[in-house]
Amino acid sequence: MRVALVGTGRMGSAMGIRIAGAGHDLMVFNRTRSRCEEVALRTGAQVADTCREAAEFAEVCVVSLADDAAVTSTYLDDEGLIAGAQHGAVVCDMSTVAPATVRGLAPLVARQGATLIDTPVSGSVSTVESGTLTVMVGGDAAALDRARPVLDAFAKTIFHLGDVGAGATMKLVVNSLVHSLNVAVCEALVLGENAGLDREAIYDVFEAGVVGAPFVKYKRDAFLRPGELPVAFSLDLVAKDQELIHDLAQQSGTRVDQAETSRRLVAEAVSAGMADRDMSEVAEFLRNA
Repeated sequence: MRVALVGTGRMGSAMGIRIAGAGHDLMVFNRTRSRCEEVALRTGAQVADTCREAAEFAEVCVVSLADDAAVTSTYLDDEGLIAGAQHGAVVCDMSTVAPATVRGLAPLVARQGATLIDTPVSGSVSTVESGTLTVMVGGDAAALDRARPVLDAFAKTIFHLGDVGAGATMKLVVNSLVHSLNVAVCEALVLGENAGLDREAIYDVFEAGVVGAPFVKYKRDAFLRPGELPVAFSLDLVAKDQELIHDLAQQSGTRVDQAETSRRLVAEAVSAGMADRDMSEVAEFLRNA
C-alpha cells in the first residue's frame, strides 16, 4: 500500500522502518526534516516537503505526534493533512491526545472523503521493533480493515473499542496504569536500596515475582543503568499524559488518587530539570530527594 508517515520521533521512526520492511511504499514527513531524512536513508522512503504532499500520496496515513497542539496544527494548516487527504484514504492517528481532539478532527477529515480512526498504541520502541505493539482503535470498522495491512507491520494485537475517541480514551486509561506502575517500581527500588539491598538483586526479584510484568522486564536496563541508555519515553511526555488523564478523570467524575500522586511526583521531577530524562529516572529523582 502507499503509506504516509507523519511524525518521525522515536516511535514514528521505528514504525516507519517496520512499515517499509513489510513491503509498503512509504513517504515520510516531519517538521524537522533531518529526522525524516534519517528514516528515508534506512528505508528508501520518499521525503515529503509538506504534510499535504504526504497525505496526497497515501492510501493510509499514519500520524505519530507529541501532543494535541501538534496534531491540531498538522491537520488544519493550509499545507496540512486535511488539505491533502485523498478520497477513500484512512488516517490512523497514533498520537496520545484528548479524545475530544480526534472527535473534533474526524468530521473535517470526512469532508475530504477520507476516514480518521484513532489508533494509539501500548508499548515502546523495542515492541515496535519486534512487531508486538498493542493498538487501541476507535472509529469505523471498515476503515480499520483497510488499514490492517499497515498496522500489522508493527502490531501483534489490535482492539477495536468503539466509535472515534474510544482508542484515545483507552490509551489514557492504559497510561494511567503504566505511569503509576513506573512510579511504584521507582519507589520500591529506591526503598530497597536505602534499606541496604543490592539494586540488581532487588530487580531480579521484581522480574521473577508476581509483579514481573512486560514493562518491568523490558525496562530492566533503564532502571539498573540510569542515564546510560537512549531515552525511550521522556518525563515531559509523561507529564503531558498525566494532565490528559487528570482531565479525563475530572470529566468522568472518577477518583484516581494514585494517578494524582504520580502526577505530582513527575511534575516535581520535571521542575527539577529532568524533563528530557527517561521515565525510569523518577528513581534518580527519589535517590536525590
